[in-house]
Amino acid sequence: MSSQELYQQYQQTMRKIADVKFSSAVLQWDQETYLPPKAASIRGQQLATLSEIAHQLFSNEKLGQLLNQLVEKNDLSENEKRNIELTLEDYNKNKKYSSAFVRKLTEQINRSFHAWIESRKQNNFSVFETELDKLIDLKKQEADILGYQHHPYNALLNEYEKGATVDLIDRVFEKLLPAIKNIYEQIRKKPQVDDGFLKQHYAKQQQWDWGMWLIKQLHFDFEAGRQDISEHPFTTSFANTDVRITTRINENDFSSMTWSCIHEVGHALYEQGLPEEEYGLPLGEAASLGIHESQSRLWENNVGRSLAFWKFYFPELQKRFPNQLKNISVEAFYKAINKVEPSLIRTEADELTYHFNVVIRYELEKKLIEGSLKTSDIPAFWNEHYQSYLGISPTNDKSGCLQDVHWSHGSFGYFPTYSLGSLYAAQFFSTISSATNNSLQAIEQGDSRFILNWLRENIHSYGRKFTSEELCKRTTGTTLDIQYFVDYILLKYGLIYNL
Repeated sequence: MSSQELYQQYQQTMRKIADVKFSSAVLQWDQETYLPPKAASIRGQQLATLSEIAHQLFSNEKLGQLLNQLVEKNDLSENEKRNIELTLEDYNKNKKYSSAFVRKLTEQINRSFHAWIESRKQNNFSVFETELDKLIDLKKQEADILGYQHHPYNALLNEYEKGATVDLIDRVFEKLLPAIKNIYEQIRKKPQVDDGFLKQHYAKQQQWDWGMWLIKQLHFDFEAGRQDISEHPFTTSFANTDVRITTRINENDFSSMTWSCIHEVGHALYEQGLPEEEYGLPLGEAASLGIHESQSRLWENNVGRSLAFWKFYFPELQKRFPNQLKNISVEAFYKAINKVEPSLIRTEADELTYHFNVVIRYELEKKLIEGSLKTSDIPAFWNEHYQSYLGISPTNDKSGCLQDVHWSHGSFGYFPTYSLGSLYAAQFFSTISSATNNSLQAIEQGDSRFILNWLRENIHSYGRKFTSEELCKRTTGTTLDIQYFVDYILLKYGLIYNL
């Protein structure tokens, strides 16, 4: 059999596995948007069955033999070779799991998610605690199954950011936190900007209509996706032709929905930009969670919180909310949406203090996985560290340790990618600005297509072909450098707060 015949056989097998995985993803999306309350138990069974089937297909010995045949072929294209290399790596990792463990983990994630939903309703962490404790125990087992050096958390980190380790993330925060703390201390001494007009009543339907209009302007393809409401905003994709995003609306805080929409659109544009011909294969997947987050943070912050952006969009916003914004200038609006103030809610935190929110979760996760912190200690640890880092402490669990959906999904190792994403975003956006003439003027005129085109060409089109650091160096000329982010923050807040 020729190399191309073998490769076609590989493609067919991987796309069959993808079909099963994405069928499961559709059920998970439905679970977080429209699932009737009584359906939770059976939905968990359905998800577990599909996960088990996908695992069995992807650990089949015939697939392993096929991959080992193909990896020896010398007449495959560069992209075909890379697909095989990455799939073989994934296959060998997948073989470490038993079908029974995959099913058990999926079932526990389902129970944990619904316990998290109920605990938020009751505003009581103890409702979530038992199921979360069981899930953490399974994640510890998963770290052992995957194998690791130096720290069990490394195994889980690597699932979201290939090559990331506790040592690497620690070094990033050791450089980043002093820099942003210094800027934060300077800002605290300055007169605070007024954002009171953002806390007025903004009707739910009007916000929804505004958000839907805005994401269309940012080139979200509604023929290849949709937006809905969920408890926690997220993006999921079943193919680049079917990408779902969700948002949430707070009628007494305008900021909550708008930047949630822009953030998730950043994720969605990445998914819609992945090569359709690589469906089911590594080169049809995102490079990493850090790179994925760079896309959402770039659109949300570097673009969506810029003065240039709002010089174009603010007049439309004023038309939609005339009573709330009729006497507000675009400059006042710009300052308000960039107000630096300690926040209990990570997704609504400013660009500066956001990273304190992330590091608290990172430190907590490390201790949970290494076993030096008990699940029952989470609220106390959370509250103590918010007080230490930000000088504030939650008055209830819903605004504290119950705010994020990630642990209910078993996503331990995910949170550090939020900070990495912001750092990559600043570096990418600086490169885009340098490579594009009159970039600010274009944004002021409502033209963001040049940004999307650059991202499509330099990030989206490659899928998983390169690691995060390889991709960063390829597109910007250097690996991750936090100075881009520090310079960006200094410039922005220097002007807003007259530092």
